[in-house]
Amino acid sequence: MRLILNVIWLIFGGLWLALGYVLAALICFVLIITIPFGFAALRIALYALWPFGRTIVDKPGVRPGALVGNIIWLIVAGVWLAIGHIITAVAMAITIVGIPLALANLKLIPVSLMPLGKEIVPVTGGRDAAQPVFGVTR
Repeated sequence: MRLILNVIWLIFGGLWLALGYVLAALICFVLIITIPFGFAALRIALYALWPFGRTIVDKPGVRPGALVGNIIWLIVAGVWLAIGHIITAVAMAITIVGIPLALANLKLIPVSLMPLGKEIVPVTGGRDAAQPVFGVTR
């Protein structure tokens, strides 16, 4: 199911969303002082390409500078990105097929607001944890 949702997501917005974040990352890399924001934008881009089956968690051992960076990011770009994700989620939720895609778009809001100090990890547990893979239970 995750594969199907990821392919639909990729076709109907994930690719363009990821390209936008990659463009933002390239701009951040050019402006030397914003390199940490560039890495954060690349993390978001990778998540935006294939969001189903992964989740965003707080990275352990984050330095206090991440809070300052997140505040700067929030003021400069975070609010606008969050508004864009909300508008896109509402547009996707109009159709029944788009509801899971809208929920995935809403999952991007917290990381688009404060990306520093976050990491993307695979989802563990749930229904898929008990499913046998090639005859072997995980």
